[in-house]
Amino acid sequence: MDKKLVAMLACPVCKGDLKLNQEKTELICYQDAMAFPIREGIPVMLATEARTLSTDERLDKRL
Repeated sequence: MDKKLVAMLACPVCKGDLKLNQEKTELICYQDAMAFPIREGIPVMLATEARTLSTDERLDKRL
């Protein structure tokens, strides 16, 4: 996913910044502890489709 596109996107819940994970399959919002999937190159920015981050993932902000 293009870094410029990621910079323009915001979390749909809190409007905060998103981080692209290392595998480039999710956009992470650390404020809400949510991971939004990227399917076929398209970010799915629905809270109902996001997964909750584990405690270890919440602490690991090196993405």
